[in-house]
Amino acid sequence: MLVIIGLLLGGVVKGQEMIISARARSLIAQQDGIKAAFFGFQDRYRALPGDYGAAESNINCGASLCLNGNSNSYIEAAATGAVAHEEILAWNHLAAAGYLAGNYVMASASVAVPDETNTPKNPYTMYLQLGYDANWGAAGNTINKHNIKTGSLLPVELLAEIDRKVDDGKPYTGAFQFSPYAAGSAIAPDPTTCVSGSEWNVLGAQTNCGAASVL
Repeated sequence: MLVIIGLLLGGVVKGQEMIISARARSLIAQQDGIKAAFFGFQDRYRALPGDYGAAESNINCGASLCLNGNSNSYIEAAATGAVAHEEILAWNHLAAAGYLAGNYVMASASVAVPDETNTPKNPYTMYLQLGYDANWGAAGNTINKHNIKTGSLLPVELLAEIDRKVDDGKPYTGAFQFSPYAAGSAIAPDPTTCVSGSEWNVLGAQTNCGAASVL
């Protein structure tokens, strides 16, 4: 009987590991796809999505002309010019140019909040973000870099698995690091529960964590 119970428990644990591994691969594929789109767009237009100042002339956004960024080489959430939220416009530029699957539209220059029509989500239904800021890494980080945020509501063990697969396995070093980003009214991931010292706090089993891939 004990042998059977042991085998059953072993099967459950193995099944959970397989689920985490599959979800990690899915999120890695999502991040890699956005990276490829970002660099592909940059290579073709010699500009960044969302920041591109000639999108109106060179990208077909359908019934309405594409909105232009301010061409200062940064995808900013408080840009100067007609469009303040280039981090939202970035998805529109990438999708309209054919680099990103989906139909993401920034309806007007005044759009300031991500929603179903303008921003993709992670598998846990939280919005991603592509932008230039310091909202990644350890608390107090002041280094602005372009980065792709996974969005919140991700289990810490999932982020630890992704980090081991694509980077150094550490939440505050390398190209894949912790991020407290959460869109809108969502609760921001807490570094004190998602991270323990210099490691992902897997034993804490926190289910609302997030990360960013630094470009």
